[in-house]
Amino acid sequence: MGDGDMVIEELRELLPALRKRVELEVYFAGEWMVGTLAAACADQKQAEAALLLEQVKACRNCSLSRTRTNVVFGEGSLEADIVFVGEAPGRDEDLSGKPFVGVAGGLLTKIIQAMGLQRKDVYITNVLRCRPPGNRNPLPEEVARCRPFLLKLLKIIKPKVICTLGKFAAQALLNDTRPISRLRGQFFEFEGIKLMPTYHPAYLLRNPLDKKLVWQDMKKLIAYLKDDKSNSAVK
Repeated sequence: MGDGDMVIEELRELLPALRKRVELEVYFAGEWMVGTLAAACADQKQAEAALLLEQVKACRNCSLSRTRTNVVFGEGSLEADIVFVGEAPGRDEDLSGKPFVGVAGGLLTKIIQAMGLQRKDVYITNVLRCRPPGNRNPLPEEVARCRPFLLKLLKIIKPKVICTLGKFAAQALLNDTRPISRLRGQFFEFEGIKLMPTYHPAYLLRNPLDKKLVWQDMKKLIAYLKDDKSNSAVK
């Protein structure tokens, strides 16, 4: 065998190893690019949410801005698959600046945990960013003026499912005046996102027998998300 033949033979032996190395380098480069893009998207969401928060803090669109202690923007993951939308902050929320931290918030936390999640895995917010005096119901004009902030937040998060808590949240997003007892447990479409209304945790504190109905609704949400992930994996 001549020198040229020996070189060719050695190259043939090296080719599999070289091919494997190239494949690995391409793979890791691809993984790095995916990770970089994901980080960039997360940073973009953080920046957009921070800007929106400043807009909310500066808002003087209704009289609630004069009586609030803090704006209650929202809390959780901007990458969340589920966004829970309540009605308005209460006293505890107004003092802390965080949503659902009172007794009703404790029940919502238990519901989320029963779903196999933690509060940090979801996003929690309200239709109103300021507490109505005396925890009264939101007025139509207050909902109308605060609704754009909610819509902007939902566009930033882009969840797979929205779960509205109570009639005011459901009616604000669906523009549907039917009572919550007629709306709950059904999937609706909201700007390409699945939306399911259910009872507010504060209502469940007064009507504990209806907790089973909310759990039925949550099981539907869990099943939908599992199906969505399965379909995405197949694609």
